[in-house]
Amino acid sequence: MAMTQDELKQEVARAALAYVVEGEIVGVGTGSTANFFIDALATMKDRIRGTVASSEATAARLRAHGIAVFDLNDIESMPVYVDGADEITAQGAMIKGGGAALTREKIVASVAKKFVCIADGSKLVGQLGRFPLPIEVIPMGHAVVARKLAALGGTPRLRMKDGAPLLTDNGCMIIDLLDLQIEDPAMLEQQINDIVGVVTNGLFARKGADVCLLGTAEGVRTLRFG
Repeated sequence: MAMTQDELKQEVARAALAYVVEGEIVGVGTGSTANFFIDALATMKDRIRGTVASSEATAARLRAHGIAVFDLNDIESMPVYVDGADEITAQGAMIKGGGAALTREKIVASVAKKFVCIADGSKLVGQLGRFPLPIEVIPMGHAVVARKLAALGGTPRLRMKDGAPLLTDNGCMIIDLLDLQIEDPAMLEQQINDIVGVVTNGLFARKGADVCLLGTAEGVRTLRFG
């Protein structure tokens, strides 16, 4: 009987525990796969110092399990950051931000020595861009940013929730850029970040994953990059 997508996510979440360094801080991402990792991490919570969360939702789930959550400003470094991806290539470049936490994810990942991506096998793609690229923007500039994004060849769409623009934990908006075929992820990441009004975008290519644990019907497949 084939495993469900959630079962594949649970499998890679458990496998990621092997990368947790006992007695240290663990960076934790946001989203459905990261939530399974949080649940798995709870089984060894007494063997870690605590965590840094990439979103308020992640922090709440960690605390609900009795896992300590630290402010990133109080942490100089951490061995590992564990998070999912909306898409990932065989070179370790990713699109992230389906859960609207891309900026905080990128900040926490920048402090970690190793980024471990956990994903089900469907997230591995030959080319990024089928999943809409999230871009976090300053609210007063969302229209001008959208025009400049359209000039890059994509179709910008303001992300909505309950009839109003979705606001991130940072009080910003998300523009999802559709209809992209991303041939050079690192270059596009820089190009979009250079647009005034952009906080950051969901391309994790200039600093992508170090390891990806992919859930497949044959078991967990490990991809290493760099």
